[in-house]
Amino acid sequence: MVRLNRIYTRTGDDGTTGLVDGSRRAKHDPRFEAVGAVDEANSVLGWAMLAQDEAADLARIQNELFDLGADLATPGGDFEPSDMVLRIVPGQVEWLEERIDAANETLEPLRSFILPGGSEAAARLHIARTAARRAERAMTALAAAEPVNPAALAYVNRLSDYLFVLARASNAGGDPLWQPGASR
Repeated sequence: MVRLNRIYTRTGDDGTTGLVDGSRRAKHDPRFEAVGAVDEANSVLGWAMLAQDEAADLARIQNELFDLGADLATPGGDFEPSDMVLRIVPGQVEWLEERIDAANETLEPLRSFILPGGSEAAARLHIARTAARRAERAMTALAAAEPVNPAALAYVNRLSDYLFVLARASNAGGDPLWQPGASR
């Protein structure tokens, strides 16, 4: 259980912050870039939830994004979860795939690329989707330098797919379509 008695610790005043294993790194380290991008995606998702009628799945995802942050804050190559180590697991990726498939069943096939917008709910979900893509880029940059949980990489990739499909569902068939070269 997390317990925060005091919000500031002063330990980061030197430009470093701690990882789960107790080691310290610069706040601009690629690992913290990834953790920060996941945190940003989670915050944007919270904003997107305000425009949703049914937000239970998104609330679950917000919790899982905290798990993802903890996963990224735990360096090393052992990706097995334990009582003391949070790791994203394949079952979380599979749940997202099931949600994508269920939402996509109700949609017409795409005839064009869509513009990010339509309804307010869809626009907010598209912003959350792009934040998830930024988190994915930060995570893959980190993975180029040191080990990252493959399930975590798959999770963030599926998350952006889910948010795309959910945005389309929020538009109820009224997606604004890209019209290539329309204003030439």
